Amino acid sequence: MLMKRDVESGGDGNANPRPLYPAMLENPQLRWAFIRKVYTILTIQLLLTIAVASVVVFVRPIALFFVSSPGGLALYIVLLIAPLITVCPLYYYHQKHPLNYILLFIFTVTLAFAVGLTCAFTSGRIILESVILTTIVVVSLTLYTFWAAKRGHDFNFLGPFLFGALLVLMLFAFIQLLFPLGRISTMIYGVLASIIFSGYIIYDTNNLIKRYTYDQYIWASVALYLDVINLFLSLLTIFRAVN
Repeated sequence: MLMKRDVESGGDGNANPRPLYPAMLENPQLRWAFIRKVYTILTIQLLLTIAVASVVVFVRPIALFFVSSPGGLALYIVLLIAPLITVCPLYYYHQKHPLNYILLFIFTVTLAFAVGLTCAFTSGRIILESVILTTIVVVSLTLYTFWAAKRGHDFNFLGPFLFGALLVLMLFAFIQLLFPLGRISTMIYGVLASIIFSGYIIYDTNNLIKRYTYDQYIWASVALYLDVINLFLSLLTIFRAVN
């Protein structure tokens, strides 16, 4: 009788599962269970984001309310600030159930609303191109990181460089907000942001494989969710500037 192959553990059903990376001391099955949980939460976040953003895009009175009335503009500012406010208690209570899921839901919905308003005044072709390219990049970089980790590569060194690049990007965006430099500078901003958040996908996936503890599933999903959303918005910026 053939032994059933354990696809996730990388070994046979009755054999010890293969480690995700060399010199792995923890049980690979526990780490795989943690990874599955994180990606399940991430999938639900992305589906919720698509649902909320679709409502904002296709129900035109919602988007028009935000751009045509003072109250809508004030509410838009609140929605932009809300994820930043929510992420602080979410970080503090990310291990406290069910408060962590409630805060995560608020964080995801408010950010999804902001994404929807960004897409509401963008052509469907540009949105579709950005979604397809984001999906290809995220899947490719995720598979590459798992492949590289299994062969002993560690991307933890990217942390300081990505953080420094993110600060420069935020400064560039602030300057662009005060003194708009035109379409070319917008494209440059989008390209730089795409590169930075592609690096963050590799960095956070590497941490998911090696460094996050089992009770940090909420924070791990938040990190990957922000990487995916920011990558999508960066690509959307590039395509909008081109068109």
